[in-house]
Amino acid sequence: MNTHLQHQIHQWLQQDPDPSTQAQLQTLLDNQDETALTAMFSGRLAFGTAGLRGEVGPGPMGMNRLVVRQTTAGLGAYLLAQINDAASRGVIIGYDGRHDSYAFAHDAASVLTAMGITVRLTTRVAATPLVAFGVKHFNAAAGIVVTASHNPPQYNGYKVYWENGAQIIPPHDSGIAAQIQHAASQSIPFISLDDAQKQAKLIWLEDDFYHTYREGIHTSSVLQQHANTQPVSLAYTAMHGVGADMAEAVLKDAGFTQVYSVAAQREPDGDFPTVNFPNPEEKGAMDLVIAEAKKHQAMLACANDPDADRFAVAVRTAENDYKMLTGDQVGVLFGEYLLSHAPAHQRLVGTTIVSSSLLSKVAQSMQATCYTTLTGFKWLMNVGINKCEADNQFLFAYEEALGYTVGSMVWDKDGLSALVAFAQLCAELATKNQTVWDKLEQIYRQHGFHLNAQVSIALKPDTPNIGEHLRQQPPVSIAGLAVTSSDDLRQSLRTFSDGSTAVIDLPKSDVLIYCLENGARVIVRPSGTEPKIKCYYEVVETMTTTDTWAAAQQRAEQTMDKFIKAHQASLPS
Repeated sequence: MNTHLQHQIHQWLQQDPDPSTQAQLQTLLDNQDETALTAMFSGRLAFGTAGLRGEVGPGPMGMNRLVVRQTTAGLGAYLLAQINDAASRGVIIGYDGRHDSYAFAHDAASVLTAMGITVRLTTRVAATPLVAFGVKHFNAAAGIVVTASHNPPQYNGYKVYWENGAQIIPPHDSGIAAQIQHAASQSIPFISLDDAQKQAKLIWLEDDFYHTYREGIHTSSVLQQHANTQPVSLAYTAMHGVGADMAEAVLKDAGFTQVYSVAAQREPDGDFPTVNFPNPEEKGAMDLVIAEAKKHQAMLACANDPDADRFAVAVRTAENDYKMLTGDQVGVLFGEYLLSHAPAHQRLVGTTIVSSSLLSKVAQSMQATCYTTLTGFKWLMNVGINKCEADNQFLFAYEEALGYTVGSMVWDKDGLSALVAFAQLCAELATKNQTVWDKLEQIYRQHGFHLNAQVSIALKPDTPNIGEHLRQQPPVSIAGLAVTSSDDLRQSLRTFSDGSTAVIDLPKSDVLIYCLENGARVIVRPSGTEPKIKCYYEVVETMTTTDTWAAAQQRAEQTMDKFIKAHQASLPS
């Protein structure tokens, strides 16, 4: 084994506070497993705009207590340099139910308080939206939530909120990363939480904090549509995460009495024993909650992901079966419902480039403003905050990956307020003797049946650079449809078919968007993390007066199939 690697490992072992990761490393050393050790020490788990996320394990490439301490020391140094009163405003920390989350959160608190920064730490597990809420509520300098959201059990993560209550965006991500790099070569400040408390640097967030968030949902101005709640019944799962107590409480506050929790998935469990991949979008993840809904003949089968920032729902059909709504369908239902009640000064809604274009059409028809951002709630919220004006306040934003923000209490996606809002939306429809399906059909009849699909293409090592190929030979038509405009987000430039151009007001990103005749759209996005590209497709079918939903959907699906095949065939392989 080379001496540089040996030196790195011994240095790490001297600082690693965790006996279990120490033992794992020692075993690999004893077995002379150079391949595994080289991988563990090949770099550092990258800190980016989602903070950290990776598999739990020893060494700088894993999620472990030393990486968390080094990351926190870097974050603390950055906060003290960037924000004048960071030490007194402090940092709020919460964590999910994964095996290491408690230790990681407590370590982070010990490091920050040792640096003189006040910490507010939750006394028990907390849904991610509570931490985002807490940043604004306490006017904190930042927030940290230890969570790997809906990733498989072997993962954990460390997510950072800036002082505005939204997830960090550039340049803060690279600024923090540089400070972490520096902190990793120093000794890390650390005091016990008992000492931190004696020095009045640690404040425990107990039941009253959780109650403040709960009360915030109950009194939220956008959640005051009190239609008769009696007709709404729903099954609910927390998916072995941290959402159940709060989800049941906020539903009860809003008057929903027929709520049936899936007992087998109600309590936090870092092993996720009943679900392979605790993401409501994954096949099979909703099976137990749909079974519970069937048992009670409930109207809805609802889920939060394990940190309760995302919301998924399956709705009973006329045939007494349950069908999942897509994120885009929930997004447009929310947009239409919330705009129909919103005051004149609160009509700002947002979505992302890869989500359906339907929300912007609904917003336009309802005299509202819809903005579009790059993918991710960090962009949706930071842009939303910047676009707010006294006479145009933020109302709602969503992305197709089941993330929704209803109102401005939390500047991140919140699966708990979304759960209440969706139940209220269904209660209002019931008073008009309508179902969710009736409402969607009404929207589709007005604006066209919108169908969206996503395809990932694995690239061979010798596949030519698809982005470069498309930039050098811009398509004039795709699948027989003329390209009406092309957006290159790397150049911030939109080019129309007549050759004229316009500047796009979005951060630079390796994304190409083609708008076609008949309202169709293709987005090509090389993956930042894997050797593949992602293509997002949208087709729009006009619904005639004699059309049924089924007929329009069938046409849209046929169009989509042809569209995807023709587009994929046109790409270099």
